[in-house]
Amino acid sequence: MNDTMPWSQRLGAAAFYLIPLIESLDFASFIFRDLPALQYLFIPLVPVIQIYEAIPFGRLLIFFGIFFGIVRSDRFSDFIRFNAMQALLVSIIVSISGFLLSLLAPSFGTIPLLVETLVNTLFFGVVVAAGYSMVQSIRGERAEIPAISEAAELQSRM
Repeated sequence: MNDTMPWSQRLGAAAFYLIPLIESLDFASFIFRDLPALQYLFIPLVPVIQIYEAIPFGRLLIFFGIFFGIVRSDRFSDFIRFNAMQALLVSIIVSISGFLLSLLAPSFGTIPLLVETLVNTLFFGVVVAAGYSMVQSIRGERAEIPAISEAAELQSRM
């Protein structure tokens, strides 16, 4: 644990991972149907989700605001910029996966088990990645996610 890292930076870095976590909820329908009690874990996110979805083009505005206002700014520490970029990259993966699933869903329509498996895997993968990254951020350490961390490091360097 990094004791020299200010708590404001730790919590700020962890907060960025709410973005992919919120976006992954689009893939939670099968899990929530089969395990309804799991929904209660996400109740604390409801106010954040409402704000996130209330803004027209909110996802796009938040993405560009974080990318140009934080990742590309030298006013923030490397730790904040790295975590912001890594959260955005996970969010991009969620968005692209959703787009690909919507394109492929008609052809998978005859194989619902395959669709459920893909959607559940994506949801759990994002929840684990975001959870791990939040814990590491709160500890004051960088979360190393294979391939994504390297890309985040390259993008967040000034």
